[in-house]
Amino acid sequence: MLAMVLERIGQPLVARESATPAPGPGEVLLRVEACGVCRTDLHVVDGELPAVHPPVTPGHEVVGIVEALGSADTGLALGQRAGVCWLGGTCGKCRYCLMGMENLCDAPEFTGYTRPGGFATHIVARAPFCVPLSARDDPVATAPLMCAGLIGWRALKKAGDGPALGLYGFGAAAHLLTQVAVGQGRKVFAFTRAGDSEHQAFALSQGACWAGDAEALPPEPLDAAIIFAPAGDLVPLALRAVRKGGRVVCGGIHMSDIPSFPYALLWEERELVSVANLTRGDATSYFAAPEHCGVHANTTVYPLEKANEALADLREGRLFGAAVLRP
Repeated sequence: MLAMVLERIGQPLVARESATPAPGPGEVLLRVEACGVCRTDLHVVDGELPAVHPPVTPGHEVVGIVEALGSADTGLALGQRAGVCWLGGTCGKCRYCLMGMENLCDAPEFTGYTRPGGFATHIVARAPFCVPLSARDDPVATAPLMCAGLIGWRALKKAGDGPALGLYGFGAAAHLLTQVAVGQGRKVFAFTRAGDSEHQAFALSQGACWAGDAEALPPEPLDAAIIFAPAGDLVPLALRAVRKGGRVVCGGIHMSDIPSFPYALLWEERELVSVANLTRGDATSYFAAPEHCGVHANTTVYPLEKANEALADLREGRLFGAAVLRP
């Protein structure tokens, strides 16, 4: 198999050939058809997440075909299409697993971080954490849904049911979530870097009713705001934009420090919450939701060997939607 491997933090990935691994009990081997490139992959490569231990193969937005079963009771069949997400395994024993909060497991495994990921021709995954997919699901279009789509879905549930929703940072997750929110009858207000007219135009093309600079106030108070950009200085701006009793959701796994801000921005029962990882239930509810049926991922496809180029384009904000690697 071929994999793009992080051998040293902060350095480009290196193409490495190795024997195709065999799945163990409860695992499956998938031939990767497509793997999305997520901002979390950047955090892994740049060493912004704790305890990154190279060599690491990034990638956790995986769609592939089951080629081998580690045991007979995996629940998946040879030749079946399946997805692999960020949450790659849990202990099943800690208080959080027992409380139905497996995304907060004390001993989790994460695809492309603590387990080998999908920037490769093959991946071994724990079968219970795979998402069964249909033969009709297009691999390239579906790959970004495995994290960008699902984290947006979980963040939207955290945000509540209010009709006026603000999205700060208009990348892969925001462009997918905009389509879902508009399908629910909400108004989406998109916030981008100052002067980024191209991404503002892209947001409007995805269904946003307004798009502007992050420092600007929207034309009406927001019921909730979701921050996808890893910039802590957006938190006070989002709190300023939500109404009394509104909520700000931080949707990223990594964010720069939040600066101090006046208590008045939080007062009047505004709330600031975070989203951590995903659960298998998030995938089940997302793919079953009628709003999901109308979602279309805007993708830029790269060959697997061009993974460093895809990461660079994501880092520099040159993408409109999601990057996807195709072996």
